[in-house]
Amino acid sequence: MAEKGFGHVSPNPMVGCIIVHNGEIIGSGYHSVYGGPHAEVNAINSVKEPGLLKNSIAYVSLEPCSHFGKTPPCADLLIQYGIKKVVIGSLDPNPLVAGQGIEKLKKAGIEVKFGILENECKKLNKRFFTYINNKRPYIILKWAESSDGFMGSEEIKQISGIAAQTRLHKWRSEEDAFLVGTNTLIQDNPKLNTRLWPGKNPTRIAVDFELKSENKHLKIYDQSQKTIILNGIKDEISHGIEYIKIPDCKVETLIEALYLCKISSVVIEGGSKLLNSFIDAHLYDEIRVLKSKKRILNNGIAAPKINFVASGSEDLIDDYLTIYE
Repeated sequence: MAEKGFGHVSPNPMVGCIIVHNGEIIGSGYHSVYGGPHAEVNAINSVKEPGLLKNSIAYVSLEPCSHFGKTPPCADLLIQYGIKKVVIGSLDPNPLVAGQGIEKLKKAGIEVKFGILENECKKLNKRFFTYINNKRPYIILKWAESSDGFMGSEEIKQISGIAAQTRLHKWRSEEDAFLVGTNTLIQDNPKLNTRLWPGKNPTRIAVDFELKSENKHLKIYDQSQKTIILNGIKDEISHGIEYIKIPDCKVETLIEALYLCKISSVVIEGGSKLLNSFIDAHLYDEIRVLKSKKRILNNGIAAPKINFVASGSEDLIDDYLTIYE
């Protein structure tokens, strides 16, 4: 149930909740949209006979919050309705919660059990846990390459087939942001939107230290979605574009800027130079490679080389998707 919120609740975690009375599910809910009611609220509101709640057990995938944010504390709500027991998947690493939700429940006399399917619950919210614990976004490196290992040439920009392109647009709807470098921005002129998939557009981020892309009438400046330009010249918001000044283009500097922008997940869709800089710095959580079955370039920009075992793969008609974690 929690996973139904994927792509809609960031920077909050995905959370699901089920209410059980005498071994029977009487209510369920999940956090469906950022700023909206949390899983516990939706689950309790779905119970047709509220009087049963006093003798019920709440199963929650993440520790109930104990602080006022965009909504009141869920721990208080469970206490208010007299839930007799709460079973929790994993603790919330957010310092505003971090065990305080459990403590509040226990003080109210509610039996609490936690750490149930803990690894599965943490994996579900790996973006949230990475952002909170590592103080950086969850980083996905992505590229497409020809069957002979090139990322493109002056003549050929599009390598992937329609199934792979559609999958890419689905990914864009699921992550907070997509980032490209200066060369990709100017040469490929990407839109970085979800036109092939019915989902929200990500924040577009470009690294353009010298602002070479300004006044070139590129699609990234069309004000159709949130856009950030990391640069070495100015800090300002102009014509709907946010310019953030950074001291250099080191990978660590870029990641710190994204963290300060509250980006909890980012896909690096840049060129070979930018991608290799993240690989060399060992700053990534996942790599996704779309390799064409048919397209042969013979020359061009060489794709990054990786020497470890894949964690998964999929046939996308004209391309192979390989994932490394």
